[in-house]
Amino acid sequence: MRPDFTIVSDGSCDLPEQVISENEIHVVHFLVSFDGNEYKREGTEIKLQDFYQKMMDNPKTYPKTAAPSPEDFYQEFRNSAKNGQDIICICISTKLSSSYQSAMIAKQMLEEEFPSVRVAVIDSLCATLMQSVYVLEACRMRDDGCSFEETLNTMKELRKTARIFFTVGDFNYIQHGGRIGKMTSIAGTLLNVKPLITLQDGEIHSSGIRRGRRKSLEGIVDLLISYLQENHYTPDDCGIIIGYSYDREEACQLQEMTQKKLSEIFGNTAAAKLPIAQIGATIGVHAGPTSIGYGVVQRSDKLH
Repeated sequence: MRPDFTIVSDGSCDLPEQVISENEIHVVHFLVSFDGNEYKREGTEIKLQDFYQKMMDNPKTYPKTAAPSPEDFYQEFRNSAKNGQDIICICISTKLSSSYQSAMIAKQMLEEEFPSVRVAVIDSLCATLMQSVYVLEACRMRDDGCSFEETLNTMKELRKTARIFFTVGDFNYIQHGGRIGKMTSIAGTLLNVKPLITLQDGEIHSSGIRRGRRKSLEGIVDLLISYLQENHYTPDDCGIIIGYSYDREEACQLQEMTQKKLSEIFGNTAAAKLPIAQIGATIGVHAGPTSIGYGVVQRSDKLH
């Protein structure tokens, strides 16, 4: 039976193409440019591995992204509206991008042509990995037969549970984006310290530093476990995904570390493999090609 509504997300959801297809998610892609003039759609006109390889090969080049236009969203909305389906559109945090504003303009455009179609645009307060899990929770509710209103209300409630815990190999991209000062960046490089970073409520927060890459990976594992314990969750209560920028092999190592630690603390039921996805250009331009971490959101069916 056809669901009552369609799920649309901007490209910050960073889900693999196979997952997007299997879950019938409609994605409106961001644009990325290395020279500030020529922009290409991430994931389609420029593949992510090529994007990160170019960053690795040109470490002094800082690419930029542009949000989808209202027309981009409108065309995607219209495809669903012609089939008589309502639309839930999930956008990256408004504190990080203007994507939500573009989707809202598209909503107004669509309502003039299809006044009977309901369009809800959600400021997810998420980005990349956490938006991946957040979008999949919307799919879970749709597939479980939840109504448009029930799904919308639950998704708004889930926002407060969403987190990203990640680290980066150096401070350069974060410093270039104005998140830290130049002196902090220089000191971090000289001392070989790596930042631990949390994204919550759409904003980036420092969660400490560790010396060396291995210690920083252990640090984000600790952040994930602290989050679960402080909220009285088990790993089965949450959707958790591992994300990487350039080095998939390192992501597999983090997967192994995480599963071992979760099993030690929460028991063997937590040993199921966590999925791995590649972080998209939307956040990659700010975090760089060495970013790695987790997205986590409480499961919709475990909320109450």
